[in-house]
Amino acid sequence: MAQAPKPSLGRLFVRISLPLSAGAALNQLNRAVTAVIAPVLAEAFALSASDLGLMGAVLFAAYALAQLPVGAALDRYGPRRVQAALMLVIAAGAAVFAASAGFAQLLLGRVLLGVGIAAALMAQLKATRQWFPPDKIATVAGWTVALASLGGILATVPAEWAATVLGWRGVFLAIGFAALLSAFWIWAQVPDIPNRSASAGGLAAEFATLLRIIGHPSFVRLVPCVVLLSVLNFTWQGLWLGPWLRDVARLDGPARAEVLLIYALSFTTGSFFSGIVQAWIVSAGGHPMALTVACTLGTIGLSLAFALGAGLPLWLGWSLWSLLVSVGPVGYTLVSARFPSSETGRVSTAINALMLAVVFAEQQGIGLILDLWPRTPAGGWDPRGYSVSLALSALFQASGLVWLLLRREPRAA
Repeated sequence: MAQAPKPSLGRLFVRISLPLSAGAALNQLNRAVTAVIAPVLAEAFALSASDLGLMGAVLFAAYALAQLPVGAALDRYGPRRVQAALMLVIAAGAAVFAASAGFAQLLLGRVLLGVGIAAALMAQLKATRQWFPPDKIATVAGWTVALASLGGILATVPAEWAATVLGWRGVFLAIGFAALLSAFWIWAQVPDIPNRSASAGGLAAEFATLLRIIGHPSFVRLVPCVVLLSVLNFTWQGLWLGPWLRDVARLDGPARAEVLLIYALSFTTGSFFSGIVQAWIVSAGGHPMALTVACTLGTIGLSLAFALGAGLPLWLGWSLWSLLVSVGPVGYTLVSARFPSSETGRVSTAINALMLAVVFAEQQGIGLILDLWPRTPAGGWDPRGYSVSLALSALFQASGLVWLLLRREPRAA
């Protein structure tokens, strides 16, 4: 009996990757929109830099804490069920945030949003590894991240415009409605993965698997360098770039949104081509980590240039920054390729949990650094605080590279 023909790459992408990318776009939107509305919230609720840093960071703390159970759930139940359910959590978080009357409610809304977006990237990577041919995984992963980054584009000029028309509360009500639509689309169209019972052990078995994953030589060696690219994106696009553009570049709201739009467009472009460039480098005999290392060196240079006030044009400096950090998810695929496909969800979420823990520390840490100087007459924060933060960021990136170069893996790894 003849076998049914396999679906084409395009049909698989439309059926599986497209709806999951819609859910992941809400991840990008909820992370990045804070950079646009942060100055408004700081004024409306009389928030200090530490308060603003905490409000940004709690989303990532919730996001990080949800990673490990979400990874096990993805391996056991599949992207369709997990991602559709978490879209409902996003809707709830957006509603709470929109109705907030004080700082505590803002934090609660951000926590719910952090849990809701927890599976976005990992669900995409899990589905890509499950349904697409091995030689197409890096390319498709890049395409899906590029689609998801459209959410970051919506969080710039469109969000600034929507906030003037609807108010910041109306923006979050619209986000909640979009999350409900995405839940329905994912549930209706994405298929369940086969062999979901591969991860059906109890809590002790899951914990033992997690310890084995994070103790694997490849994980220990590669992850520090891999995650720090994404940390830069989450920390700056997700919160502090908007205040930096106000306090250091002296831009007003619409001008800040334009720079954020350039950032998001560059990130989308980089995401689309990063998998293609990675595949070309490997096929040409290059080292699989070459692209990640090159981009890390580039972000170190840009961080120091901004810290020292080198005078780079804003559009050039921040578009280069976002282009370089967009390569981060490629590193996730390099690490997860060292493990069985039945563990992809847990490997990816273990990486993500560590990355988000660093984001939490860095976002909150920048707020604490900025509060070391008095507020400016305009109500912002002293540019020297941003320079110190960027210099420390460059130091962390360099440390990740040194760890990668000095650490060695056994040949069996």
